[in-house]
Amino acid sequence: MNQSLLDLLKKVDTPTVCNAIEVAQGKRGFNDFTRGTMLCSDPDAGAMVGYARTAKIAAVNPPTEAPDVIRARRMDYYRHMAAGTGPAVTVVEDLDYPDCIGAYWGEINTTVHKGFGISGALTNGVMRDLGDLPDGFPVVAGSVGPSHGFVHVKEVGTPVTIFDLSVRDGDLVHADRHGALVIPPEVVDTLESAIIKLLETEKLILDSARASGFDFDAFKKAWAAFEASRT
Repeated sequence: MNQSLLDLLKKVDTPTVCNAIEVAQGKRGFNDFTRGTMLCSDPDAGAMVGYARTAKIAAVNPPTEAPDVIRARRMDYYRHMAAGTGPAVTVVEDLDYPDCIGAYWGEINTTVHKGFGISGALTNGVMRDLGDLPDGFPVVAGSVGPSHGFVHVKEVGTPVTIFDLSVRDGDLVHADRHGALVIPPEVVDTLESAIIKLLETEKLILDSARASGFDFDAFKKAWAAFEASRT
C-alpha cells in the first residue's frame, strides 16, 4: 500500500471503501465486512487503517494456567503489537462473546498501543474510560462496560473473528463508526482509482439532488449519467 492510497483511505468512510472494492472487482458481492451494530469511542475520529495485529482474550473466568505463563504471553502480546512497520490496527477477539465483561480497552491500554504507533483497535469485546481515551486512537468495539474482569491474553497472532468478520494477522483493515472490513489483496493496486471513480460517479446524483429545482425529470437525467459512468 503506497502513501497516496493510505492518505485517501483515512479520509473516506468504511461504506465508501465497501462500494469501491466492488468497483475494483467489477461486481457486487463483496463479503468481508462486520455484521451488526458496533460502537465507536470517537465517531468523529475518522477511519483507522492498517495491517492487522491479532490476538484473543477472555475475562469472565480467572485464567487456569500458571501465572508465569499468563505473564509471558501478555509480554508476547505487547511485543507483537510493538513489532513491525506501520500502519497497523490491533484486532482482538474476546472469546467470551456475546457475554463479554472485561474492558480490555481503557485509558492505559489505548495509550500504550497509540505509543506503539498503532492507529486504532477493533474488537468484539468491551471498552471503557470513554472521555479519557487518547485522541487519534479510535476503538470500535462490541460494548461498553466498567470493569476489566479477569482479562487475560489467550492467543497472539492467530486468526480472529469480529462480528462475523474473519481477520488474519497481516490483513489490511479499514474500520470506523460503521464497522470494519478487510481489503482483498488483489484490489490494493487499483483501489485508489476505484475510490476516486466512485466519488466522482456519486457526485452526478448528489449534486443534482442538492440543486434547487430538483425534480423527477432532473433525477432521471442524473441517473442516466450515473449509469453511463459505471459502464
